[in-house]
Amino acid sequence: PAMRTLQRFQSNNRSRLSAGSFGTVPAGGGGAFLGLGEHSSRAPSVRSLAESGHHLAEPRAMEMYNGHGTLLGHHAGGFDDIDLPSAVKYLIASDPNLQVLGAAYLQHKCYSDSSAKKQARSLQAMPKLVKLFNSPNQEVQRHATGAMRNLIYDNAENKLALVEENGIYELMRTLREPDDELRKNVTGILWNLSSSDNLKDRLARDTLEQLTDLVLVPLSGLGGSGVIQQNPSEAEIFYNSTGFLRNLSSASQQTRQKMRECHGLVDSMIHYVNSSLEVGKSEDKSVENAVCVLRNLSYRLYDEMPPSSLQRLEGHRRNAGGTVTGELVGCFSPQSKKAREHYLNADIVTFTEVSKDPKGMEWLWNPQIVGIYNRLLQRCELNKHTTEAASGALQNITAGDRRWAGVLSRLALEQERILNPVLDRVRTADHHQLRSLTGLIRNLSRHARNKDEMSTKVVSHLIEKLPGSVGDKAPPADVIVNIIAVLNNLVVESPMAARDIVYFDGLRKLFFIKKRRDSSDNEKSSRAAASLLGNMWQYTKLHRDFKMKGYRKEDFLSL
Repeated sequence: PAMRTLQRFQSNNRSRLSAGSFGTVPAGGGGAFLGLGEHSSRAPSVRSLAESGHHLAEPRAMEMYNGHGTLLGHHAGGFDDIDLPSAVKYLIASDPNLQVLGAAYLQHKCYSDSSAKKQARSLQAMPKLVKLFNSPNQEVQRHATGAMRNLIYDNAENKLALVEENGIYELMRTLREPDDELRKNVTGILWNLSSSDNLKDRLARDTLEQLTDLVLVPLSGLGGSGVIQQNPSEAEIFYNSTGFLRNLSSASQQTRQKMRECHGLVDSMIHYVNSSLEVGKSEDKSVENAVCVLRNLSYRLYDEMPPSSLQRLEGHRRNAGGTVTGELVGCFSPQSKKAREHYLNADIVTFTEVSKDPKGMEWLWNPQIVGIYNRLLQRCELNKHTTEAASGALQNITAGDRRWAGVLSRLALEQERILNPVLDRVRTADHHQLRSLTGLIRNLSRHARNKDEMSTKVVSHLIEKLPGSVGDKAPPADVIVNIIAVLNNLVVESPMAARDIVYFDGLRKLFFIKKRRDSSDNEKSSRAAASLLGNMWQYTKLHRDFKMKGYRKEDFLSL
């Protein structure tokens, strides 16, 4: 659309503006469709940066391509007679054609030129463009928002200038327009803005309710038939919006709370993920964004949720000290059959009550969400960011000593049978994925009722990931600490775990880790290994096996 406008403007206004002609230039922003709805190629811009705090890189507006996927060339004489000061002056002209020309030039010039962005700001282009966001002329709106999208890309000063010019308010007004090209630009601008940490709280305050009502609910399928029905433009609008939410959700506790409490926001994310799973679209990039949002909103969930909800989940089991472990039921020890039956019955009562018709933030701790994350782990084969986010969300809701963390852990293990899909991921995981996967297994191992059964499934897989000599490729220290913590949780209650560690050559690796103290990270894993080895020595029946492998009591008990 941007290119067609410039070409038409070229033929209609050539004599009035200059002796030269407009070339078909690379223009940013407005147009994603050319010809009869063919999606243009896109400059490589949106990358998942889940590795660094679950942020996404910001998308800038696009270069324009022709229908054959070839970048349109910049012909001689194209914009030679226009410069930035002239383009900025055109923005306040009375003729909408000149406004389009000025915005299109800015859009093109600021696509990748950081000095042009700085110069445009000094020429007061920002307030002039903001005033055009809600121009009565649709093409002016499209090009003004397209130019702004490029101006703020990777430029913190321009982002702040946009916000200070009341830009968020004007963008949310523009979002109400029934024009998909315009809505793509607006949501792209919001996504770009959300990559600045200092703007996230303000963006959450000023945009969440309207964005949810105008974009998330209708395009997730939540507000209509219940089925996702998106044309390609709407898919991009939804993708931009979920990218925006993904960035916001990694901000402050205040913003996480506001997002959890925003009517329809969590429901939209859940509905979209669920519906995508049902139609085999687990690899979808908007699913990735939505699951990352859910993961981030699950962070510190039990500390930040409403006290009334927490009290309901904790039930009558919590004592004054706030712990569950070590409780006695009458004269029964926590590990006795009677005690386990008592706990199970108490879990079922609360479980049945909480499972009824979840709404809003209740989804984040509802038992049904464990099944959603499990299906993602099983069905999403290619998008590692989605599966990493799903395992991270599970890690969040099973973390800590809260009763409900234990309930959901046992649900995951016993009803969802989640260990097998998690261990499948462990086999091929990169270091970043291993952090959340081993963190999840660590939580599950704390709350598992049957430590023997869990030991037979996990010990060999985890020991395989530990380094055993200087030349071995070692995972990060926090992954090693997680693995050793899992083994320790199992060893203290399961002789089978200790036996399997010996059988799968775990002693050699643990002693290597224990002796390696050449950094603060290695010191942590060394202390963890020493603790585990000390616990293993308590199994006297294994002493003979230890000695056959050349280890003495002092090796196990020395620090």
